[in-house]
Amino acid sequence: MSASDPQREPTGEQPKKERRDSRPDPWGVKRAENLLTSLQGVLSARVEVSPVGEVTAVHILSQAGTAPKQMVRNIESALLAQLGLKVDHRKISVAQTADVKPIEALEHAAVEAQANRRQIIFQGIDVEPVGSLRVKMRVTLQVRGERGEADEEVADTKNSRMQGAARACVALLDRSLPESTIELEGLRLLEQFEGQIVACGVRTVTGRNSQLLAGSAVVTESLEQAAVLAVLDATNRWLGTRT
Repeated sequence: MSASDPQREPTGEQPKKERRDSRPDPWGVKRAENLLTSLQGVLSARVEVSPVGEVTAVHILSQAGTAPKQMVRNIESALLAQLGLKVDHRKISVAQTADVKPIEALEHAAVEAQANRRQIIFQGIDVEPVGSLRVKMRVTLQVRGERGEADEEVADTKNSRMQGAARACVALLDRSLPESTIELEGLRLLEQFEGQIVACGVRTVTGRNSQLLAGSAVVTESLEQAAVLAVLDATNRWLGTRT
């Protein structure tokens, strides 16, 4: 049969792999493995069976915290109760890892650790009318573990309220960080990417060193809040380089 014969059976590893992957699972190995990985503390499970379907080995990777003997008993009970499968405990091997967490726990821990590294945390902003055409902007922050507030009275216009919120934030930072002088250089409202972004410039003076910082925040709830978050975006990064 020539190489061009269309009826020639193909050779090579790839077709074999495709046939192997598509084989049925008559002994319910996947069902057993899914059951075992649903048990508390089990990270992965592999079940080996003989050609006639007899379980020859169960390999478990679990988190530290549950005694291996208890884990083996849990596995025996689950297989018997759910699948009617009795497995000799001597065929079950358990390996433990010291510090493997679910992805959700790792993400939560990373977010919490990042928040803890921030020296300045936004807590709120209030707007209080003080007349027919004026309002008081009150910004509340947590700076190095201490709660503080600062007020700024401005005209009741969109731009003035945004500027007032940023100035109140900068005044509070300047008071709370005595090792440096902090001033607001400017604030801009940008229409970008089908949304609004507040960008700011903040200048810090420490001794004879002057540095211009830039920060930004997407407007989600209010212009005033975005103005404060833009200031914090700049100053938190600056403080992070000084620790």
